[in-house]
Formats: sequence, C-alpha cells, structure tokens
Amino acid sequence: MLVEYNTLRIRNAAVKDAAQLAAWWNDGRVMAHAGFPNGLGTSAEEIASALEQDSDETRRRLIMEKDGAPIGETSYRSVGGDTAEIGIKICDFSMQDKGLGKVLLSMLIGSLFYEYGYKRIVLDTNLNNKRAQHVYEELGFKKTGVRMNCWRDQLGVLQSAVDYELYPDGFISFCR
Repeated sequence: MLVEYNTLRIRNAAVKDAAQLAAWWNDGRVMAHAGFPNGLGTSAEEIASALEQDSDETRRRLIMEKDGAPIGETSYRSVGGDTAEIGIKICDFSMQDKGLGKVLLSMLIGSLFYEYGYKRIVLDTNLNNKRAQHVYEELGFKKTGVRMNCWRDQLGVLQSAVDYELYPDGFISFCR
C-alpha cells in the first residue's frame, strides 16, 4: 500500500523499519493504551521476520509519515467475508492531538474500501479511550457492542473494549 495526501504518507512497513517499530512497541508510554504499559519486549529481528510474512491479502503493517518522517504505525488484516480489521497508533507524541489521526484513517479506510475492495471495516478500542471513540464516530463507525472486563492488561488489570464497524456508505472522509 502506498497512499499520499498533502504531506502525509502511508506505506508498507519494510524490514528497514523493524528498529523503529521495536522502539515504539517496546515503549510503555506508546503501548499503554493497548494494554502493554511495560512495552512488548520484542526485538527488531523478530519484527523484521514477521514483516517478511506480510501480504496484501492477509495482513499488512504500515508506516505513517509526515513530511517524510515516521510518526506512527497502522495495520490491517483480512478477517474474512470482505472484512478488514484495522488498528492505528500515532507514536510520535508531538504529532498527537493535531487532527492527523482522522486524515490518516481516512487515507487508510479509503484505500481499503476503494482500492482493495473490502466491504466492511471493524476495529475495537479500550472503553476508556474516549478520544479514539470520538474520532472513529466522526469517520462514520457505528458502535456494535461493549465487552466488559474482557481481557487483562500486562499488569493484570481487567479492561473493557468497544467494538465498531464501518461500511462504505457510512464512511466520512477527512481528506478534503
């Protein structure tokens, strides 16, 4: 995947990105929202090996860039039935709270619907992540359920999740 809009780019993550991904994934501040306040504890070598298995048809990890510099990562995976599951993290804290998430998600979702042919996109987020929920709902995602106390984070604390889905006819793009 390669999607560009103004100064933003989403591109396939490559083996050369493994060190950057390891730095982000091992940083508890970056990963806390995903339930890993101590980071993932993974190596660049493990990530590089996993990236070599990515394909457009199954799963793709992607790097998000602004002005040519990496600012975060996103991904999608096919879950069957013309449905893709997505995730996103703006890992560079200086790039958060600038409205970039809505635009980057618009770029990703537009590509998945209109270039890759997916008919439905799903995601979940932590029940406490109100900022993400607001962004997803602005993009047209509809809440399909809340799973209370459905998993334990790295510290053993019970967490709850909100499930969302989006169809092409409900998608509101922020690429204008």
